[in-house]
Amino acid sequence: MTVMRKISGFGAGAMAFMLSACQPTYNWRDIHFEGTVLQAQLPCKPDRTQKEVTMAQSRVTLEVAGCEAGGGMWVVMTGRLPTHVDAAQVLNGWQAATWRTLQAQNPKSQQWLAPKVLPGAVRVSVQGVQPNGQSTQAQGVWAAWAEGDGVQWVNAMVYQTTIQGDTADTFFESIRQP
Repeated sequence: MTVMRKISGFGAGAMAFMLSACQPTYNWRDIHFEGTVLQAQLPCKPDRTQKEVTMAQSRVTLEVAGCEAGGGMWVVMTGRLPTHVDAAQVLNGWQAATWRTLQAQNPKSQQWLAPKVLPGAVRVSVQGVQPNGQSTQAQGVWAAWAEGDGVQWVNAMVYQTTIQGDTADTFFESIRQP
C-alpha cells in the first residue's frame, strides 16, 4: 500500500470521526399537539401516533410523541378529558399503571410547578425493570390544566439506564401551555 493510500485512508477515517463528533447526542426540537396549546421539546426527531382509549369511562384521543436519544427513550403523551372527570384521579391511575409495568418500587415524588397546572402535578423518579428484563431509571411528569371545554393532561417520561439530571430537567422544563 502506498503512503498516499495510507494517508487518504486515515483522512477518510478522521473525517468520519470528526463528522460523528459534530452530531449532538441531543438535538432538541419543539413539538406541538393538534387541538391543544401544549408545547414541549424532545431531544430527537419524534415518531407520533394517536389512539382512542377509555379513561374514567370517557373516550379520549391519546396523542403520543417520542424518540430515542442518548441511550434513552423520551415520550410525551396528552389527551383531553371532559370537565366532569376528576383529572387527579385519572393521572394517579395512569401513574400507578406505569409503575406496575416497570415493576417499580418506592417512587420518589415531588410537586411539579408550572404555570396554569391544576393541583396535584408531580414529577416522579423511580428504579424499575423494562419488559425485556433490563434495569432502568425512569422519571415522569403528570399534570393537567383547564383548557377550552375540558381538562388537558400530559404525561412526559424519560427512561434511561442512568438518567442525566440536567437533560431530564431540560425536557420537563420545556413542557408548557402558553
